[in-house]
Amino acid sequence: MAAKKTSKKKPSAAETDGGSGAGSKPARMNKRRYEKELLRLQAQLVEMQEWVKTTGSRVVVIFEGRDAAGKGGTIKRVAQYLNPRQARIVALPAPTEREKTEWYFQRYVPHLPAAGEIVLFDRSWYNRAGVEHVMGFCTPDEYQRFLRQAPIFERMLVEEGILLRKYWFSVSDAEQEARFRSRLTDPMRRWKLSPMDFESIVRWEDYSRAKDAMFVHTDVEPAPWFVVESDDKRRARINMIHHLLTTIPYTFVPPQQLELPPRPPSTGYLRPPRDTQKYVPDHSRLVELDTDPER
Repeated sequence: MAAKKTSKKKPSAAETDGGSGAGSKPARMNKRRYEKELLRLQAQLVEMQEWVKTTGSRVVVIFEGRDAAGKGGTIKRVAQYLNPRQARIVALPAPTEREKTEWYFQRYVPHLPAAGEIVLFDRSWYNRAGVEHVMGFCTPDEYQRFLRQAPIFERMLVEEGILLRKYWFSVSDAEQEARFRSRLTDPMRRWKLSPMDFESIVRWEDYSRAKDAMFVHTDVEPAPWFVVESDDKRRARINMIHHLLTTIPYTFVPPQQLELPPRPPSTGYLRPPRDTQKYVPDHSRLVELDTDPER
């Protein structure tokens, strides 16, 4: 009797990413528990920032990953309660004609942190290993040069004392497409879509190969990559922030003791008449009375 033939299953596009597409999607994290834990972690981020400021440390966090993988939302939660004077988000636009003639890493160097600062890169120099390479915005020589120089550049940053953390947000093809579709019908988020985003659907496997090659060359000490499974945005945010906190060697810095001074007695100041100044109309009153013509 002839042996029964067995066909080898072809991996799906999601599985070729080596990320959250392989396997079933995790159940969405409970909202109440998510918000409670997020607030706890954000309080620790504030403590970490105080340590960074007090010790003069420098922190760089790189957020990379697929389009619609949840990078922006996570960055927003990380920065939400931090002092913007010492923590900033860097999201660079396309390079100018002059910047195209510079050393590739040159446009990123001015945005690196000084003592006591935290910089969150919403995409970074890794654009060259991803979209620029896949879309043909750089030459093969420029791409290969980047793969050689990136580990050297990052080793220099770490040797300089910068605390560098790199996160790759991994999302399945099905979840990415679902998020794109939801943005198409949401006027508050439609600005997030562009023709370039749709190329990430058409070129899914090209981006997968580019990501794999990038990891081969740049997932090295002292600046390894950390993958964040992000099919569930709540879990992704919690997991990424918790990991960041566990890798920064911060300690609690007692807050400066402050006391409100007593208000001095009046010296006779009189406020100018209200009709001498222009006030914002009381729109809130119309909303309360439900007579707002715009509603």
